[in-house]
Amino acid sequence: MNNLFAVYKPKGPTSNQMLNKIRKIADTKKVGHAGTLDPLASGVLVVAIGRENTKKLRYILEEEKEYIGTVKLGETSETDDGEGVPSPPTPLPEVEGSPKLNDIEKILPKFIGYAVWQMPPKYSAIKAGGKKAYEVARQGGEPLLGPRQVEIKEIEILEYKWPYLKIRVVCGSGTYIRSLARDIGEELGVGGYLADLERTRVGDFDKKDAIKEEDLEKFLRGDKTS
Repeated sequence: MNNLFAVYKPKGPTSNQMLNKIRKIADTKKVGHAGTLDPLASGVLVVAIGRENTKKLRYILEEEKEYIGTVKLGETSETDDGEGVPSPPTPLPEVEGSPKLNDIEKILPKFIGYAVWQMPPKYSAIKAGGKKAYEVARQGGEPLLGPRQVEIKEIEILEYKWPYLKIRVVCGSGTYIRSLARDIGEELGVGGYLADLERTRVGDFDKKDAIKEEDLEKFLRGDKTS
């Protein structure tokens, strides 16, 4: 049985809900994943079944990742994504108007490198004062977060039509695409948040090989009988 594989998580369910479904089909509690995807995100979720395979997840967590993200410029969100209530649109300069493609191309190199400083979203699972940041934020507090160094290898503009900027990002572990979207908006002076996200690759686990949710039972039960 192939106990280390990629599932394509659709938008909607949490990563843990996907694991619970796999636990039920595989009839085991020992199931884990390498890197959470938010409910509003879709894409590759690497899953391991069994004690020996779940031990391997810590190495997969460190693997390079690839994302396709859509940034909505001109607005901000407290959660840095579409889950939060967006702010009123930023008034644009009458003369210059919305940022041009050339403006975006100029600022993107600032976010590429082996030691890029990035502030995590306050609605994240990072521990702050012994609690997860999102727990503090949801209680009305301000999580004590500091900037972290992350690695962003590539940012490619796929499409731009104001206010939506679609990008492909290749990065190291610990990188928040939500933070990147927010920072791009800030650098452009108009604000921004992550409107859509798909994880297309984790290391060697690619989107094209990921098992779809509707095929999970057939995949797992089929492997059991082989």
